[in-house]
This record gives sequence, structure tokens and C-alpha cells, in this order.
Amino acid sequence: MASSPQAIADRALWQQARLHLHDGRYAEAQRAFVRLLERHPALVPARLMCAATLLAQGRLREACEQTRRAAGTIGDDAALACRVAQALSALGETNAARACLAHPAVASTRSGAVLVALAHVHQGLGEHPRALALMERARALGHADPDFRYYRALQLQFNGRLDEAEAEMEACLRQGATLGRASLSLARIRRQRPGANHVDALRARLRQAPAGSEDHAAIAFALHKELDDLDDRAPAWEALQLANATMAARLPPCDSGAEAALFDALVARSGAAELANVAAPAPGPAPVFVVGLPRSGTTLLERVLGNHSRMAAAGELDDFPRQLRWCADRHGHGLLDHALLQASDGIDHALLGQRYLAQTRWRAQGRDFFIDKLPPNFMLLGFIHRALPQARIVHVSRAPMDVCFSNYRAMFGSAYHYSYGFDSLARHHRQYRRLMAHWHAAMPGAVLDLPYELLVRDSEAAARRVFDFCGLPFEPGCGDTRRNTSAVATLSAAQVRQPIHARGIGEWRRYERQLAPLRALVEPG
Repeated sequence: MASSPQAIADRALWQQARLHLHDGRYAEAQRAFVRLLERHPALVPARLMCAATLLAQGRLREACEQTRRAAGTIGDDAALACRVAQALSALGETNAARACLAHPAVASTRSGAVLVALAHVHQGLGEHPRALALMERARALGHADPDFRYYRALQLQFNGRLDEAEAEMEACLRQGATLGRASLSLARIRRQRPGANHVDALRARLRQAPAGSEDHAAIAFALHKELDDLDDRAPAWEALQLANATMAARLPPCDSGAEAALFDALVARSGAAELANVAAPAPGPAPVFVVGLPRSGTTLLERVLGNHSRMAAAGELDDFPRQLRWCADRHGHGLLDHALLQASDGIDHALLGQRYLAQTRWRAQGRDFFIDKLPPNFMLLGFIHRALPQARIVHVSRAPMDVCFSNYRAMFGSAYHYSYGFDSLARHHRQYRRLMAHWHAAMPGAVLDLPYELLVRDSEAAARRVFDFCGLPFEPGCGDTRRNTSAVATLSAAQVRQPIHARGIGEWRRYERQLAPLRALVEPG
């Protein structure tokens, strides 16, 4: 077969298709892959490449279909199952991705690299106990390089095993790699104390890290956090300024005007008349969407609500924006953009709700409600209300300077790049407040505002307010987050394992003089 005319022709067709793809001739590449698949329907790599060409042309639905078809021809190959699961997860085909992850070949594979890759897919789906179990299998097979130890430490932390996570992060750093990420994660695991901190080591690493690199920024954020814990404020602020300036220089300029234009277009399409046209409620568990700015207390609220016997905490899900893109047939990586907004005109909202529930209802674990806690979903509340009228929407609001300062001292990578400068941070905060005011005016009663201050000062009262909104009876003890042992994978992963405290209220005042320019922008007059 290897030297047969057909095999030679097939190899030539494969190379031709790859060349077309490399050169950006996507339609030609797709046609070549289709011809190849007509001869070899079970050729999974060709089907995945065909899906990639469709995505490049913006044809999301067809790409999803090709990727789902690939899942049916994996054979006894764990590495191939992993590749398909990765592709399906990235497209929002969660059920099909989970089926690939449960492929029989996964249970028998002896490839540590494949097990680690599979663990990352589980992590992306929020299945952290399964991710850690796969990493433990890889560890038993000899995996122990710094990157592996770093990701294993994260999983230990996500699963609440903080002492082990700290020890593993220390071991990772002793091996000399992943310096920035590991340094920052280690600093966040606990509150640092005199005589028990990493300040000297962080200063040494900061001198060694290439200036302007992501490692340089992450180490500076870590140094700020540890110095702040020690109440050494002047050098803590200096480190924070360096960290934010480094990240701001690494990313494209934050286009606040483009964000304002996007929000203008969203508001124009989301008047009271449009939002009154809702789909019929779908049967099954009801989602509770928890939204707000990052660092506003959404994770803490999820931990409180997840203590209720009829509510499951599902974590930060990208399922709704993924299904919105499927219904609009517009591929993209951001939560919302102008192309998606324009393509969403006239979409079938009932279908959007059905597809969302089809991909997520397993997360309810047999309970009546499940919590979908993706903070920036505040931009999609009109779509959520129309597609899922049975859903409950809870908006966690935090005092402007508290939430802005908390964003400024976090490191979000490129996810929220507005957070690295005072001007962009203040502008984004104004747009967020404007949009939330619009949702309240256009769909009155659909969104419950819950102040962060109530949540941390009287968590039982906060829980009661949300349960009343959901039509659930109050259950005593929900305010004790230490009862909740489920995995959590946000920046607050270590913090929410501790008793609830109100230290975050007014915390910005520790740097009141330095933050005066931000305050003038966020709280003018």
C-alpha cells in the first residue's frame, strides 16, 4: 500500500491540502481535504484539518460537525482521542469532548505526555479531580519536569490540598523553570509572614528575569503581594507599578473607544421591546448566572450558594458565549465583538437556550440549579434573558475603588488587559456600570444586585437574599465556605478556603496617595 499509485496520490493530495492551508488558501485547502476524506473517511487528522479550514473561513457550524465526526473514528489511540477532545472543547462541544476523554484507550495508555494533555482538557472543562487523577498517573510514570510540577501544584491547589500545592510549587522553583508563574502562584497560596516568606528569593529572581518579559511581570506581581502581606508598602507599590507597566508594554494598547462603540451597539440592539421577546422556558435544571467585574466576589458567592443541597457550583463556564457563536455561526475567541453582535440579529434564542442546556445540564449533578460563574457574562445578559427566561441572574457589585484596585493588583495575562493602567481601568469600569444600568432599565427585576460588602459582612443574609430570588428555602450554614470542599480554579482558589473576612473593604486606602489619580477617574467629583 505504501508504494501503490493510490497511496502516492493520497500523499500528494495531503501535501497539497497542507500547502494551501499554510498559504492561506482556505477554500482550496478545504476542497482538497474533502477529496481526501471521500477516499479515507476515518482519517482523523485530515478531518481535523478540514475543520480548521472551515474555521478560517468563519464557518463554525460546519467545523463543529467535522470535529464531531472525527470523534467517531478514533480507534484505539489515546493520543488521537486527546487531539479530538482538545478540538471539541475549544469549539464548545462539551458533551462530545467528555465522550472522547472517556475513550477506553485513555484508561490503558502508558504515555505520560498524553495523560498530561488529557488532564489539561479536563482542567479546561472544570473537572479538576479528574485532571489531578490523570496527573498522578503521569507522575507514577516518571513525569517530574518543572512545567509538570507547576501544573500539578495548580491542580492540588484547585482541589483544596494547599499544603501539598505549596510544597510542589517550591520543588518546581528549585528546578529553576516556570519562574514567573510559579512564583506568583506560590505567593498567592497563603498570607506571608515575617520569617516565612519569599521576598529575598523574589528580588533575586526579578534581577535575573529578562526585563519586559512575562516572567519579569509575574515576579513583580508576586513581590508586591508578599511585601503587601508584610505591610512594607513603599517597595510593595514600586513592585506593583513595575508589574503593571511591564504587562501594559507587552500588550496592544487598550482601545477604550472600541469598547464603548461595542457597548453602544449592544445597547441599541437590546431595548425593552427586544428583551420582552423571550423563549419558552426549557425543562431541566435552571442555571444561576453570577456576573460582575473580576475580583468583585463572584467566586465567594459561588462557594456560599454551592453549600445549598439543591444547587451545584459549576465554575467559570464559557458554554453560553460558545453556543451564542454557534447560533450566529461566527467563530472567534473573545466573549463579544462587532461581527458576532451583527450576526446575532435574528438568531433563534430558543435554540440558543436548548444548546446551552444540552452542553451544561450534566453539571447540575441531579440538583435543581447549577451556578455558571463567568464574570464578563454581564455583557451577554440580554441574550441570556431571552434564551433562558428560567435562569436567575445575580450581579455582585463592589465599591468602585475596591474592585478597581483589586483588578490592578491581579495578573490576568491578556484576558483583561484594561487592568494594567489607570485610564483603561477607569474607562472599563464606567462602561460596565453603564451597561448594568441599561440591563436593569430594559428588563426590570431580571437581575439581582448583591453588594460585596453584604456578602463578606453577613454571608447568611446574602445567601438568604439570593435563595429567595431563586425560590429556594434558606438552609442554615450556607455562609460557612469551609464546608464547601468542591474544586475552585480562580485567582481566589486559596482565599476562599479560608473563613470569610472583610479585609478587602477599603483595602485600596493603604495606597490612597498613590491611587489618587485612579480615584479621580473612577469617582469624579
